[in-house]
Amino acid sequence: MDMLTIGAFARACRLSPKALRLYDELELLRPAWVDPHTGYRYYARGQLEQARLVAWLRRLGMPLARIREVCALEPAAAAGEIRAYWARVEAETAVRRDLAAFLVDHLTEDPRKDTTMLELRYFAHSDRGLVRPANQDTAYAGTRLLAVADGCGPAGALVSSAAVEALRFLDTEELPAGGVLNLLEDAVQGATEAVRDAADGADENGTTLTALLWTGSRLALVHIGDSRAYLLRDGELFRITHDHTVVQSLIDEGRLTEEEATTHPQRALLLKALGIGTPDLRLHDAAPGDRYLLCSDGLSGVVPDARIRQILTTGTPDAAVQALVDSANEAGGPDNVSCVVADVVREAS
Repeated sequence: MDMLTIGAFARACRLSPKALRLYDELELLRPAWVDPHTGYRYYARGQLEQARLVAWLRRLGMPLARIREVCALEPAAAAGEIRAYWARVEAETAVRRDLAAFLVDHLTEDPRKDTTMLELRYFAHSDRGLVRPANQDTAYAGTRLLAVADGCGPAGALVSSAAVEALRFLDTEELPAGGVLNLLEDAVQGATEAVRDAADGADENGTTLTALLWTGSRLALVHIGDSRAYLLRDGELFRITHDHTVVQSLIDEGRLTEEEATTHPQRALLLKALGIGTPDLRLHDAAPGDRYLLCSDGLSGVVPDARIRQILTTGTPDAAVQALVDSANEAGGPDNVSCVVADVVREAS
């Protein structure tokens, strides 16, 4: 067998001898032979390909435990795992990128900037649907606060209502010039405690929460679960929330397509809900003519985005909400459906 000393092998695979010793201890890359007298490690040339793969995966930032799993797979399966890992990295990086952009804007914002030129025109409605025996959704729209919560479990209606009710003080309280996200985060903590009280200790009771808080020129978003927020701007529809579901995680990892997700048996299984996991928090700049939609999955689960966009492009907020609810019920109405539509308009003089 053609053997290389640890030093020569390290140079050939671009791993340091120190790294090779660590990978030996972790049983990730064992030497072909160890001198029983000196303890010196020797490697076979045939191990170079695996060593280079380990080096490349470390450069990607992959944890050692996952590298061990990847290296044990056949090439096609290993490629799939690498693709899934990188999709997750990109999704997490996108969240950090949004936060970095907000911090830059926040720290460089002109405090003299006029923030009183815009206001919201809004409408909210929640419908039982055609199948469910009761409505466990809660929808709310006010001068500053827009919110949708989708409860589950025997006390689902109580917990979704408790979550939204705990935020309603934001609709009348004077908002600080800065730190709106901190204020919203504190309010969500209060909502979490209210939900725990309403759930009365039963783990099967829970709720999603998607809410927007109007600051005068921006909307602060809090989101957890699979209710959604959309933005219609210049005729284009953008989803501004990310579902916290098993199915969405499979899509992110490249294991499932959007089309396959619509019929997946676990499409309603949540990874996060209020009090379970950390909500997403971010700011969105608003512009005159923007239209926002908050909805439970009773709408998004049965009405395609193309149809949602078509409905949102016309009519007043109340007409759009009614058309969206009607569209969900025309598709069978299998779930409760809640919608909030709000338009950003110039403040009346």
